[in-house]
Amino acid sequence: MLIDTAQYLRLPAAPIRVRPILDIHVSEQAFLPSVDILLSDWVATIATPAFKLIRQQQGPQAAFCSIGTGVGLDVLAAIETLEATRVGITDVHESVVSAAAENIRRNLNNPDDVAIEAGYGDLLEPLAPGGAVPPRFDLIYENLPNIPVADAQDATVARKSSGHIPPRTEAIPGLMRQNLLALHYLALLKAKDFLTPGGAVLSLIGGRIPLSVFQEMGQLAGYRSEIFTYGWKIQTDPVEIITGHLRQQEEGFGPYHFYRAARLSEAFEGICLENSGTQAQTLERQLAPDALSPAEALAALQQGEIIGHTVVALRSVLDR
Repeated sequence: MLIDTAQYLRLPAAPIRVRPILDIHVSEQAFLPSVDILLSDWVATIATPAFKLIRQQQGPQAAFCSIGTGVGLDVLAAIETLEATRVGITDVHESVVSAAAENIRRNLNNPDDVAIEAGYGDLLEPLAPGGAVPPRFDLIYENLPNIPVADAQDATVARKSSGHIPPRTEAIPGLMRQNLLALHYLALLKAKDFLTPGGAVLSLIGGRIPLSVFQEMGQLAGYRSEIFTYGWKIQTDPVEIITGHLRQQEEGFGPYHFYRAARLSEAFEGICLENSGTQAQTLERQLAPDALSPAEALAALQQGEIIGHTVVALRSVLDR
């Protein structure tokens, strides 16, 4: 997969730290980036703008970690926009991690300028195996799955954009389980030992539930959380994802909501990224009359509508 870096990251000029054309190898178990429709791609549309804003407001983030990196595009974006010089990457599959690490090395202008710490397994545990002293990061980024996969074996052989392997044995608040935020909550808990003083966790989560739940998640995990940016994207793999949320809602979770992409485009027109977080609650209220249940979203999709959802970039710092 070849990607025009400046176009993908929306850079005003040629990239400085990564190559102008990214050569990305995708392992069989990694989720495919949506490079042909950037409005449905998490890194291009949501993560990179948030990284740029963090760089603008907080300065460079030299030590960056991605939980569940996939093909490594999120790390390459962080190296270019956040000036990261030490990066940590994890994912549940060994093949995904090894391919991502090689993707990162291959696409750096000066590979020796960036140290890579990589491991496969659960959340951040691969970076501190056997109780080793955890490495510390200025920014820990996660865009983790929401929906439990019914068959753990299926998750080992298929690409899953929003599925994770159950069950979790940790104590998880009912509100988090109800809204399918278990992995995001656990990532916050486990990140505490991996943050530098003043470091932050950036959680990217589909806004298919009330915004108030996200900030409460941070509080329950012991953080001060803010909706850093609020945006929208086209739903990736819409049949699979919407159907997955429909099944979860029928089992008593949620409820969840989607929107027609045209309505989201209209609502967010003219919204400045820097102010999108503070305007999130207002936007949520304005959009509420046009929300679609999973069943309604699936029906609209079958009639040819393009379906999207809002996205929260939640920035969390330890509440000390």
